Amino acid sequence: MAKSKNSCTSNAAAKNVSYISVPSQIINSLSSSSLQSLLLSPKKKPSRNNFFSFPLSCSWRNAYKSPRVWFFALFLFGFLGMVKLWLELDPSLPFSPYPCITFTPHHHHQYLSSPDNNNDIGVAGNSRSSSSLSKEDQLGVAAASSITLDSSSEFWKQPDGLGYRPCLEFSGEYRRWSQGILKDRAKYLMVVVSGGMNQQRNQIVDAVVIARILGAALVVPILQVNVIWGDESEFSDIFDLQHFKNVLSNDVRIVSSLPSTHIMTRPVEEKRTPLHVSPQWIRSRYLKRLNRDGVLLLRGLDSRLSKDLPSDLQKLRCKVAFHALRFSPPILQLGNKLAERMRSRGPYIALHLRMEKDVWVRTGCLSGLSPEYDDIINNERKRRPELLTARSNMTYHERKLAGLCPLNALEVTRLLKALGAPKNARIYWAGGEPLGGKEALLPLRREFPQFYNKEDLALPGELEPFANRASFLAAIDYIVSERSDVFMPSHGGNMGHAIQGHRAYAGHKKYITPNKRHMLPYFLNSSLPEPEFNRIIRELHSESLGQPELRTVKAGRDVTKYPVPECMCKDSRAAHSS
Repeated sequence: MAKSKNSCTSNAAAKNVSYISVPSQIINSLSSSSLQSLLLSPKKKPSRNNFFSFPLSCSWRNAYKSPRVWFFALFLFGFLGMVKLWLELDPSLPFSPYPCITFTPHHHHQYLSSPDNNNDIGVAGNSRSSSSLSKEDQLGVAAASSITLDSSSEFWKQPDGLGYRPCLEFSGEYRRWSQGILKDRAKYLMVVVSGGMNQQRNQIVDAVVIARILGAALVVPILQVNVIWGDESEFSDIFDLQHFKNVLSNDVRIVSSLPSTHIMTRPVEEKRTPLHVSPQWIRSRYLKRLNRDGVLLLRGLDSRLSKDLPSDLQKLRCKVAFHALRFSPPILQLGNKLAERMRSRGPYIALHLRMEKDVWVRTGCLSGLSPEYDDIINNERKRRPELLTARSNMTYHERKLAGLCPLNALEVTRLLKALGAPKNARIYWAGGEPLGGKEALLPLRREFPQFYNKEDLALPGELEPFANRASFLAAIDYIVSERSDVFMPSHGGNMGHAIQGHRAYAGHKKYITPNKRHMLPYFLNSSLPEPEFNRIIRELHSESLGQPELRTVKAGRDVTKYPVPECMCKDSRAAHSS
């Protein structure tokens, strides 16, 4: 007997209506227009093609005609498309002038593990490896790569690290001495470190090494309030104190405060240590008094310890600089967020621009902005001659030609262009407010529109906890700069030197050292054709791109800036010692 045509309809009506649950963040990621078009999509008319006219079962025939099924299919299709788009884009980014670009190849860097396996060194590469992509996606990646980076691939190319890897194997004698040093409860070293965050970092490295030389426990360093920025941060505000103690637990005993048996002891204080003192000098100067009094207080450690130390002490310097001194969790978290926002659309450049008013005053240089700004600098220098740290017997032009002045924004722009930086390169700039404000940065902004600093990248409220804390902000700049694909400072300084060593230790990531003394004459030659200028500039910098350099080639180099060969090696001994 023939079945009623409405039998299936009646059965379907008896069933409960079902609903689809969609996460709210997915709905929020849809624009109102796309959501509306999805909900109001017209019903698709049944195909008249005989191919689809074959007999169907009752349930499937009605399902085929049901508008609810078509709505579900359309919604599912749109939902999957939006999820794919949502996974590939970072809606929190405040840029891109090129919204149609969906892929820019990333440069991968391996993590280097710290002694406690905490991956605090190195750069996180692209979170999506090519192995996780479908074949179609991989073909799309290859095509996009050939289109996007053909003209600029050389600029992003990393230097050959020649196989060097971190290698901190301490000698047997060092380890034997460690047992006695860690058991000693009679001697304590206190240090007061001054200056900006990067300057304090250098002094903390020296403090650990001096404590090791003296066999004393190191009281957590005291950070002197900075007279320029008024930052009252303590060690544990900027650095991860527990991590610092753990990493150095086999080298130096770190204590948070003096024990009660020593609190009333009047510490022996050395206000100014001579330059480049040796371990022998430190022992002969301090050890006898330290054994007698139990406590030694040192100030003014900046660059006082010799850079030519025994091998084990050089390795200890690297261990402190590259492993123990990790930033505190709040700083690390925000710094990594900003770095990921820069990296989410491909490789990026980090610039450390030394264009603040005090830098121009201290170096005896002029900004090149205008006669009005030159007068401001000269008047400040006359009013406070003690600020001039450069050679006072040289004129501004002599300093400039000698390569002793910071590059201004126009010179940085010309250098980057000559080295092949593409116009759509993303640039993160670190540093304080330049003399002249945003006007001073116009040449860079015009040539490289994707030009950002931490204020541009941070979401509303993210920087509020760090307001008026110069050391915190400097640490965030450090993190984003160290994780960049290419780094370049406009002038030397503690941050540039620290990042140079850090990038070398993390696998010799590209670091451009401006060859100011040799390139400036070509900058002044306006008759030189641009192609010839670019060729000369590239040739001058062919050996200044972060390639391995032996510290031992030049006496007095800091191992935390040039970690080869004391802290890095090529053979199977390349391992971290805890």
